[in-house]
Amino acid sequence: MSANANLAPVIIKRKKIIKGGGHHGGAWKVAYADFVTAMMAFFMLMWLLNATTEQQRKGLADYFSPTIPIARISGGGEGVFSGDSIFSEMTLSQEGTGASANRATSEDKARGAIDSAPSTDTADAQTELFETLVELLKGHGGESSVMENPLEHITTRITDEGLVIEAFSTAERPIFETNSSEPTPLLTALISVIAQVSKTVTNEIAVEAHTRAQPITLKENTVWGLSQNRATQMRLLLEAQSIDPMRIQRVTGHADREILVRNPMSLRNDRIEIVLLRDVPEPGK
Repeated sequence: MSANANLAPVIIKRKKIIKGGGHHGGAWKVAYADFVTAMMAFFMLMWLLNATTEQQRKGLADYFSPTIPIARISGGGEGVFSGDSIFSEMTLSQEGTGASANRATSEDKARGAIDSAPSTDTADAQTELFETLVELLKGHGGESSVMENPLEHITTRITDEGLVIEAFSTAERPIFETNSSEPTPLLTALISVIAQVSKTVTNEIAVEAHTRAQPITLKENTVWGLSQNRATQMRLLLEAQSIDPMRIQRVTGHADREILVRNPMSLRNDRIEIVLLRDVPEPGK
């Protein structure tokens, strides 16, 4: 008994042999997942850079920037922090100097001169006048032998600028000859109707021409010159209908920069806009 007690204890060491190196605890999976996530974010960034305009990219950058409330350049809108939307392309950036007297906003903090801004009663009266002109336009259109439907080639809308009367082309009946500023008989009849209605008021007039986009395969893009020529042609047609030339305050060609339908080369984008401008009272009156 004593002899057994003096013997050294037997220690058995079991060594676990792993063939193939194992999976190293799975840490590589976490690293791989992080790599895939980073690559997805990278490709999304590349896609956004290619699919957005410079204004949209600046809007996205400003959206994630903590300095938007104190930025020197505002978004030019009347919403929160002077911006309507980070994706808005039609609102130009403006210095933070407030509104002008002629285009005062409805916000108290950015009003223009109070004595030069049109009163609410005046604005309401002009809106009612424009609504009357729309009804008058529909009545005159019904008398035209050229148009079966008076609204088929004319649309109207009342904006802050005034009454916009739009004459547009369709696939069956264009208002201009192909790639030309030569008006078709349809447009001549439309201008006659529009001029009759315009002569019932004394509002100043603005003429704007818009064209559809041309194929990118063309050697020379002529949309700017074409839209300007069409706007000038409309001015001459209005003056030929006894519209006082002094009433026409602006004649502009917008080329294909303001399309109405998704297809930029659609004939629907060929249109003329005649705007009866709102009367702005002179300062002090």
